[in-house]
Amino acid sequence: MKMSAMLAVVCGFAGILTARADEGDDLGADGFVDSGGVRIHYVTRGTGPLVILLHGFPDFWYSWRGQIPALARHFQVVAVDLRGYNLSDQPKGLENYTMDKLVGDVDAVVKHFKKDKAVIVGHDWGGIIAWTFAMTHSDQTDRLVILNLPHPKCLQRELANNPEQQKNSAYARQFQKDGRALLPDGSTVALTPELLALWVKDEAARKKYIEAFRRSSIEEMVNYYKANYPRPPYTDEIDYPPVKCPVLMFHGLGDPFLLPGALNDTWRYVEKHLTLVTVPKAGHWVHHDAADLVTNRMVRWLTQE
Repeated sequence: MKMSAMLAVVCGFAGILTARADEGDDLGADGFVDSGGVRIHYVTRGTGPLVILLHGFPDFWYSWRGQIPALARHFQVVAVDLRGYNLSDQPKGLENYTMDKLVGDVDAVVKHFKKDKAVIVGHDWGGIIAWTFAMTHSDQTDRLVILNLPHPKCLQRELANNPEQQKNSAYARQFQKDGRALLPDGSTVALTPELLALWVKDEAARKKYIEAFRRSSIEEMVNYYKANYPRPPYTDEIDYPPVKCPVLMFHGLGDPFLLPGALNDTWRYVEKHLTLVTVPKAGHWVHHDAADLVTNRMVRWLTQE
């Protein structure tokens, strides 16, 4: 099997990053937020209403280099390194990666910039943090943009009832078990910065990712799964508060690890209008695989609707 195919399974994701690495060299100014004694690194650019960008696994703030320039023409954009990643602090222990701590980091960013509200944008793990922030901090959430992460109630339903989604979540169960990556033949391999960055196609960008992952704590990155991802036996019994703001969702339909069936009934959990954009030829990293579509639609939705 080709290494690129292995990595799609190792990381639990599909999609290839094609943006040029040199586009990130002047994306904004670095800074840090204090979140209960944990330093959260960010890069910011632009002025205006606050837009917070939250990446997923395995990634860092640089994931948003295709969106930052366009968004910064209208907003103050803040692309965050989640705790455990890159230049953010990496506190030890599972208890430091529970959802309340992750949501608290977003709250700290909003308060740091002295804003009453923010647009919250999240991909993958950043997506579930964004969903949860909107549900628990509705007064601070102006709008919500989610990329390839179904509403947690819908994902919970699919894990409980859809054998294909259960099968395709095996990588997460392996992370929870021993922090190793599951390969198609059933064997496992240790996660390394070089392995985690193999999905990045552009060589210069891949070097940036390897450097960022070497600065990160792979153990704490995996703790997101151990602390928060549903565990078997899966049930559909947890309820969630409604999302009270407008929501824009993008979903690359080529993502085999978060199946599109989990998009059904999202509207039941959103009180205002929901806009769903499905992208047939995009994978898990929809904001890279269909960068122009995602960027243009996101800017238009945030500025004209």
